[in-house]
Amino acid sequence: MIERTLSIVKPDAVAKGHLGAILSRFEKEGLKIVAAKMTWLSRPKAKEFYAVHKERPFFNSLVEFMVSGPILVSVLEGENAIKKNRELMGATNPANADPGTIRKDFAENVERNAVHGSDAPETAAIEIAHFFSGLEMSNYKRV
Repeated sequence: MIERTLSIVKPDAVAKGHLGAILSRFEKEGLKIVAAKMTWLSRPKAKEFYAVHKERPFFNSLVEFMVSGPILVSVLEGENAIKKNRELMGATNPANADPGTIRKDFAENVERNAVHGSDAPETAAIEIAHFFSGLEMSNYKRV
């Protein structure tokens, strides 16, 4: 099934110059980038995006981290895109991530873990709409 998922390359990975390597992994695995933009989250926007975690002890440090530098937000499209992206990212804690995954190769720790990806179709729809309008999606054929 063709799906879309949100991907965020977080401030740590952007600052270390890993954008190209991370985007390349998505494309090599058949995920098409149909929307992308660099942005620097405001504190209110970060709090709104991560509101699901507002009662968790790490919420404030997560928000502070996400507003600490620019991020690259993108929409990935492909066959089972959500599952494929999550496999490419690896476990949330890079210490537990499989070799060759983005987090194993580029993340510092569980909080500075390089990337974010939607975890379900419903979440993907909400997260994509948080950053992109339908008009910002590019529907093109890969050759």
